[in-house]
Amino acid sequence: MNTSSKLNPSAKLNPSTKSIRVLLADDHTLVRAGIRALLEKLPGVEVAGEASDGREAMDLIKAQQPDVVLMDISMPGLSGLQALARITRDFPHVRVIILSMHHNDEYVLQALKSGASGYLLKRAATAELPAALKTVAGGQIYLSRDIASQFLKKFPLQHLGRSTSPLEQLNSRQREILQLLAEGQTTKAIASILKISDKTVEYHRAKVMAGLKIFDIPGLVRFAMRTGLISAES
Repeated sequence: MNTSSKLNPSAKLNPSTKSIRVLLADDHTLVRAGIRALLEKLPGVEVAGEASDGREAMDLIKAQQPDVVLMDISMPGLSGLQALARITRDFPHVRVIILSMHHNDEYVLQALKSGASGYLLKRAATAELPAALKTVAGGQIYLSRDIASQFLKKFPLQHLGRSTSPLEQLNSRQREILQLLAEGQTTKAIASILKISDKTVEYHRAKVMAGLKIFDIPGLVRFAMRTGLISAES
């Protein structure tokens, strides 16, 4: 992430420019339908596809090569934050806007540190989606107006790299296992989903608990919700 990027909340789509290809990723069908309807009304925007979870989003990005991904922060199996980290690594040309109902500094911080180019509140999508797309497609960072001022007072963009979170102690495999545990998956189910052994799952679970100093599943669930891996809406 370019921490020197500036916010540009007043930008508008220019129909004379190249179309912005947008991929939607949200596990709620009605939310996707609503956002798609908004996108289809915008000049200079093309809907490249829809995904219901992070893994499906990764497959569609590879196949469709969108310019921007609008992605929910909490999705089953592979969360928006997990998918975001992989997109940043594997498809650095693709911009990601996290689309969330959560007005939470921790979520915004994690999203930006994982490589997001924007954070848009779902309730603000109707009013702010054109500006968010144009700003992000232009290589800048966009934050919803309701969170930008308060967040930037606490975490100036140029200082984001110095801000830390307990979630950053975990590697990508441990974050996956934490999310699946918090979603209620058993050791055998996690091993099957991730195509690893039961013992490997148990090893990573022990490392997660030791690293976070949380030694029970309810505590892991609360931590996963607080950091955006899962949410009450999932």
